[in-house]
Amino acid sequence: MRLSARRLLGAVDRRLGAARFTREALNKVFPDHWSFMLGEVAAYAFVVLVGTGVFLSLFFDASSREVTYTGSYVPLQGVPMSAAYRSTVALSYDVNAGLLMRQIHHWAALVFIGALVTHAARIFFTGAFRAPRELNWFVGLTLALLAVGNGFAGYSLPDDLLSGTGLRIGWSVLISIPLIGPWLGFTLFGGEFPGTAIIGRLFVLHILIIPVAIAGLLGAHLAMVWRQTHTQFRGAGADESHVVGSRLWPTYALRSAALLAAVAAVLAALGGLVQINPIWLYGPYTPASVTTAAQPDWYVGWLEGSLRLMPALRLHPFGYRMPEVIVPGVFLPLLVFGLLYSWPLLERRVTGDGDLHHLVDRPRDRPVRTAIGVGGLTFGAVLTLAGSQDLMAEWLDAPVSTVTTVLRVVLLVAPPLAGLVAWRICHELAEAEPLADFAAGGEPPVGPNEPRHPPTGPAEAAPPP
Repeated sequence: MRLSARRLLGAVDRRLGAARFTREALNKVFPDHWSFMLGEVAAYAFVVLVGTGVFLSLFFDASSREVTYTGSYVPLQGVPMSAAYRSTVALSYDVNAGLLMRQIHHWAALVFIGALVTHAARIFFTGAFRAPRELNWFVGLTLALLAVGNGFAGYSLPDDLLSGTGLRIGWSVLISIPLIGPWLGFTLFGGEFPGTAIIGRLFVLHILIIPVAIAGLLGAHLAMVWRQTHTQFRGAGADESHVVGSRLWPTYALRSAALLAAVAAVLAALGGLVQINPIWLYGPYTPASVTTAAQPDWYVGWLEGSLRLMPALRLHPFGYRMPEVIVPGVFLPLLVFGLLYSWPLLERRVTGDGDLHHLVDRPRDRPVRTAIGVGGLTFGAVLTLAGSQDLMAEWLDAPVSTVTTVLRVVLLVAPPLAGLVAWRICHELAEAEPLADFAAGGEPPVGPNEPRHPPTGPAEAAPPP
């Protein structure tokens, strides 16, 4: 039996060269810096999302038809509601481990998007988006967009009063798009809001179309990282031609498996111990009702804040009246993601740096880029706070209009001020420890050393003897 297995493996290897590929793969070197694990946190949160999502899909009824609740949650007995909301309440009260799976799934979505955003920030501030990795930057941004869209779709599925309010805001933004907006809204929702088809269509998007797209982009992202190798900080023997770190097997593989276990454990603990989205307290959605102190998940909080802070300006370009929500709901996201997608090209054009880069920058050594990034994050943070301006008014015992005015001023002042402070701090740190001194640290390699592939440029021919 052993001889037959060996002969079979030998035959496969002669045809596919699997042994050589496996040997090279197991010896591949990955950097040891902790920040390079942020992407893996996102990938493992996605694994948890898929596992819990499969469980939830077995019990969820993606239908808007009206039913009467007769389940075990007494306060809702006899209340008319959609089948989607009834099945979500049943998941929480009548299905073994249903509430645990719901909450793990929700927390995993928040961690997944949070890890993607943190990972993107690390790439931006260190300049890891530069050549030859511009395509991977575009893939990563598209992943983040899909994750936000899928999060919003999943958030809307239970059809409770909170998610229904968010879905109504989405409807208003969608139909504000000139010319095609109303057509898109009526087509997607199956008629005037709330429509009859939106729950079923969001369900298909949430469990099939968008997850498949995310999985495909994750695979493409990892394949490009494997081909181009990881970027790496200067020092410790790393240079533009070699990666220094730990081999895939056994060190990096065991470290990565431990991270998977840690992510799953933290998400399970959050799902079991920290309540999130108690939809039975909100009640079913009815178009005539709106929740008080309604707050979206954090990843769309900045959009909510932009809607709340935008003055009621009525635009009439070319005689066409645009709804007030089009600027904060459509133009602002397009501007933000347009800048993010074009940033590698903009920076290359401004700096004239078209070289290939495998070593990343410290943020202090690129003060302009760091200042712009800090200003952008501050802008998003203020908008996210503004998404809770009604709660802030209640906590401060102040009129909502006063809080809104203050936040508008802060939105204009805080981003440039934060950028200026960051720029000054970077200059101070860079003057204390110049980039050249850091790059020439002369530290010896501290782990396996692997040549990068593809190389940074054509090899120079040896001189004749």
